[in-house]
Amino acid sequence: MIRVSRKNARLSTMRSPFVRSYGEGMSTLTSTPASVSTAPYHLTPEQIAHFDAHGYVVLPGRIPADLLARLQKAADEWIATGRALGPDSPEGPDYQWATRGGARRMFRVDYLHGKGSPASLELLGSPAVLGIAESLAGADLVPTYESLVFKDAGDGAAIDWHQDAVHPRTHRIFNVDVYLDASRAGEGALRVAPGSHLAPVDVCQLQDEYGWDAPGVVQVELEPGDVLVHDVMVVHGSEAVTGNRLRRTIYYEFRAAEQIQAEGPWDAEWVDRRMRLLPLGLEAHARRFPEQEQFRWNASPQVRPEMSDDAEAELRIAHLVHSPGSYCSAGSVPFTADED
Repeated sequence: MIRVSRKNARLSTMRSPFVRSYGEGMSTLTSTPASVSTAPYHLTPEQIAHFDAHGYVVLPGRIPADLLARLQKAADEWIATGRALGPDSPEGPDYQWATRGGARRMFRVDYLHGKGSPASLELLGSPAVLGIAESLAGADLVPTYESLVFKDAGDGAAIDWHQDAVHPRTHRIFNVDVYLDASRAGEGALRVAPGSHLAPVDVCQLQDEYGWDAPGVVQVELEPGDVLVHDVMVVHGSEAVTGNRLRRTIYYEFRAAEQIQAEGPWDAEWVDRRMRLLPLGLEAHARRFPEQEQFRWNASPQVRPEMSDDAEAELRIAHLVHSPGSYCSAGSVPFTADED
């Protein structure tokens, strides 16, 4: 297992050898259309190539310090709200709890927009995030999920090997992971299996055969304000630890509108409603940071949404269905390896 610091994470070229013959040849990824314009906030060709080859890319210092501070404050408020509601409150379905070490602990907040702080919309509308999304999904990008996932100090529960979602790989589907706190090796830093995103992986077999030390796996260390972009099919997880510090990460998933229209699992009305978040985010970022460069939205007329007069109603668009992932648990997609 290799430790990858924020300085050399983009230089890793090792491919996980456990992606055997059943992992070869599935990817039918077509190149994403070039952005209408190229700006400093877009990814470089080298960063895109690294992402396509390895399933992830690290972007050090991507989030400006003033926005980072607002996100850290908002995260504290979201967590405090969920704890005040408690694990069994009917008013708190967006606050996720689990039993860890014999105690109920909150670990996740979903649907961040509309939870009292505009910081999540400011992040969504920032060039730092939308520049990534447009580089990988094209101009007709759709923000599909937003959540805060955190591990409390001393709550070092494992996150087993998994693939977030499994799909035909005609387009890129990816998460933009914004780190609000440092992530250190030895304290449950994320482990990633480079190259494992090209096909479904039997994560149960992986766990049984290698535990956390599969050949080629990297452990990614990050600082507050760094961004890790990961393909939803790249195998990743983190081992159980004790004595860990607080670690909070905001996750925004993006997909191309064309991909959703062709493959689901949502319909055109849902896509239209989700895309209404983008003008709200752009407005929020411009209002808070008028002196900074703003993202130039290039969405085609066919997918640009018609905004309603009720901004609050646009902020929470529920997911009635989800793309299945690959987990060593109930709810995973069935795994079938190709025969040699």
